[in-house]
Amino acid sequence: MTFRPHILALSVAAFGLAACDPQTPESVARDVVFSPDYQGVDTRLLEGDLVNFHVAMRGARSEKDVHRYAECAAAQYTLIRGFGFARHVRTTTNKSSEVWNGDAVYVISAALPKGLKTIDAEVIVADCEDNSIPTV
Repeated sequence: MTFRPHILALSVAAFGLAACDPQTPESVARDVVFSPDYQGVDTRLLEGDLVNFHVAMRGARSEKDVHRYAECAAAQYTLIRGFGFARHVRTTTNKSSEVWNGDAVYVISAALPKGLKTIDAEVIVADCEDNSIPTV
């Protein structure tokens, strides 16, 4: 039997690459330096306790950052209006050039509302401040 170093080298390389995990969008986004430019919030009272928030920002890593910015605005607005809780209805996002836009709707209330996506406004505002995310 003859020694074939090239076969050994190829085998080692193949096994080494098999152990590598492919990069996911989330892992790539984690590696990007996060330097957001929050460009403001436009708040509109739609009806009763239903409120619409339009947010804009540059430097978002993904739509999750835009959702978070809108949530921070909703939480602060909830406190300003004298309420303590909000329920997320929907958020849509889009990216035009380098600017991300979010269009979010929340129902604000004094008591914890029914639903799966509820927020405690005081807790969210404190977290937003800790993470340097501006509120209304």
